[in-house]
Amino acid sequence: MVPLTLVAAEESLGWGPLLGERRAALAKGDSVLGTLLQARAPEVTWILPGELRRAARRAPGIAPDPDQMGSSILMRGSKHKPETVPDPLRSELRTLAALAGGGGGRYVLVPAGLVFRRTGGPDQRSGEAAARPTAGQPDRPSGTAELTVVLADVRTGRVGFRTVARGEGPDPWTALTRAVKSLTPGLP
Repeated sequence: MVPLTLVAAEESLGWGPLLGERRAALAKGDSVLGTLLQARAPEVTWILPGELRRAARRAPGIAPDPDQMGSSILMRGSKHKPETVPDPLRSELRTLAALAGGGGGRYVLVPAGLVFRRTGGPDQRSGEAAARPTAGQPDRPSGTAELTVVLADVRTGRVGFRTVARGEGPDPWTALTRAVKSLTPGLP
């Protein structure tokens, strides 16, 4: 799994302080993703962002910086033709997979982007607060995490699947947790 490189939240959520500095939010997002995916899909040999970073540091000049790849370009796909990962991202993913996976890794999970949107009913369109605060929570609206995830074949460059996992919560990390859990439905 490559690191998350894009996180954004609608200003109306007021989640800026909860997300904190961009780099810290990306790291926390990677942590939530890695922890839940390992627990919910233990049959997969997961190579997490930290391992990719270490592999890239061992091969300076050869490996790209996993935190500087343009993986967010995969957020939107084509509906009219089979999709491939564009270069240079395709070659960067292949290089990282070879270095970190000992040459045997063929597929890479790309969290292309994480966007937090305000959850609400019809009043949301008019800009009014439609979501009610949770008991014990400050007067903060509920939000929806939209995590775009792509599975790419690093040998052929083909996108195997793309989905947008969604989860609601009173804060970004609860919403993200619920979104990741929606990737593996049927599990507690």
